[in-house]
Amino acid sequence: MSVIDVNADLGEAFGRYRVGDDDALLAIISSANIACGFHAGDPHVMARTVSRCAEQGVRVGAHPGFPDLQGFGRRRLPMSAHEIRDIVLYQVGALALLAESAGAPLHHVKLHGALYNWAAYDEEIASAVIAALLGLRRRLILYAPAGSPMVQEAIAAGQPVWQEIFADRNYEPDGTLTARTHPLALLRDPDGMALRVLQALQEGVIRARTGDTVTVAVDTICVHGDEPTAVDTAKAIRNVVRAHGYTLAGPAV
Repeated sequence: MSVIDVNADLGEAFGRYRVGDDDALLAIISSANIACGFHAGDPHVMARTVSRCAEQGVRVGAHPGFPDLQGFGRRRLPMSAHEIRDIVLYQVGALALLAESAGAPLHHVKLHGALYNWAAYDEEIASAVIAALLGLRRRLILYAPAGSPMVQEAIAAGQPVWQEIFADRNYEPDGTLTARTHPLALLRDPDGMALRVLQALQEGVIRARTGDTVTVAVDTICVHGDEPTAVDTAKAIRNVVRAHGYTLAGPAV
């Protein structure tokens, strides 16, 4: 029986503001990417989310992004590679201590939003992030876009990496995500998204917005926790992959 990891971006509430249904998602997914207070989240939300992950047996990951609450981390800020390294380490370190205190050691790091997209295809930024992770005492897994240059850089540097696809985002023929400014950037049909994921697992391809197929390797599948369809999408994926012989647990570390 094959295993596959389904992750979601969680802990994106802030103060009195609530984003997504984290508790419902935690009953379905196998790993969580927890906002670290820069693009979303705060210390209380971070602590609660890692505690809930520990209770549910969900792997804990840090989800560092740009310091941009107003833009939800989806705007690229003009920062140097050295500054990127520092903000990533700062956020990972904060979440790592909260996770340790909850008995759920940090498992992975997945960059958020504009930082994720920038690092995926910029060698200097990717190298800074990878070097930062390699300098930690505990070896963490990097979640990176399937087939991206960042994956190859991580492999070459000896950084553990899982290749990720998005269930709820459209793709361009070159394998990049369709820009959020495009009206077809986001997918809305949970059952259709689940079948799309199944095709990626079984055939190693994902359908682009244009109808072209993009070759992908898949270790982990992302569902955006802030989307209104997130819980239904995660359920649909779980049901479809289980029906075809997969276990939601994530590849062995």
